[in-house]
Amino acid sequence: MNKKDLSLLVLILVVGAVVAFINPRFLYVGNLSNTLNQVGMFGIFSIAEAFVIIIGGIELSVGSVIALLGVLFIDLIVNHDVNWMLAFTAIIASGLVIGLVHGALVTRMHIQPFVVTLCGLLIYRGAARYYTEDATAGFGFGASFPTLEWLTAGRTNMLGFPLPHSVVALIVVAAVAWVLLHRSVFGRYLYAVGKNEEAARYSGIRSERVMISAYVICGGLTAFAAILFAMYTRSISPAVHGSFYELYAIAAAVLGGCSLRGGEGSIIGVVLGTVLLQVLQNLVNLLGIPSSLNFAVMGAVILIGVLADQYLVQRRQRVSTAKGREAASIATAPLERVKVE
Repeated sequence: MNKKDLSLLVLILVVGAVVAFINPRFLYVGNLSNTLNQVGMFGIFSIAEAFVIIIGGIELSVGSVIALLGVLFIDLIVNHDVNWMLAFTAIIASGLVIGLVHGALVTRMHIQPFVVTLCGLLIYRGAARYYTEDATAGFGFGASFPTLEWLTAGRTNMLGFPLPHSVVALIVVAAVAWVLLHRSVFGRYLYAVGKNEEAARYSGIRSERVMISAYVICGGLTAFAAILFAMYTRSISPAVHGSFYELYAIAAAVLGGCSLRGGEGSIIGVVLGTVLLQVLQNLVNLLGIPSSLNFAVMGAVILIGVLADQYLVQRRQRVSTAKGREAASIATAPLERVKVE
């Protein structure tokens, strides 16, 4: 855990203490369990977003993908009687294909990631609404999938605390992502491409493949989150389901130390950023603040994160410049003595 992650952890503890002081209901077991459930679901697609941000890209279609794939998953298992394991596999595969298409458009067609994913945001949302004829997709009367519901939306009693399975899923995803990013050659390639794609390519890294892989990973994890949300809500209104989720993902990634320039970020930081956002969300709910201010909170969080990143970059540049001048002065000192002698 680096200094950024430690600072974020301290901030979470401080904010949590303030929230608990203002409203003791924050520490109720039910409230904490519900908050952790939200952390689990939001954390998975925030990690997905982080992979793309680390390579210097952006993914704006996260919410629309969650809506479309969630609708398709419910339709497959409820209306077409597809085995839920087969439907699960099909949805994950669909997410991987979406990521592959986005990555190919960015790398092979050289379209800006912002444009590609913004178009995806509109296309997938429109497709979800057309597929359901703008109606709500959900489970009919008597429809029950006990094993699937327990795995995705269930909770296990751990020492008297109902631990949501979405948190368990997040822990597994975060552990695998951490190893992939911080303990593998592929992870070093991701950071290298994010820092300087051209330099990475000249050093022998197949930057296009690395970038496509990041989008594929993002698509697969987003599809997994779509299933969790579908089973949690049990009904999906395609016009609003998943709206602005991309903002939550970007905010969590930025808070977690991911630079929008690329080349920086940590999985632990993204998870902590998700926790902070959900604690703030819980604060808004407990204090009875209008839910419309949620977007104001998200905007402020992203702005603060970008300002902090800008400050750290400028500070590193000043320190690097000062060290360079100091090294240059030390190197030229013996020559000056020789000239004097």
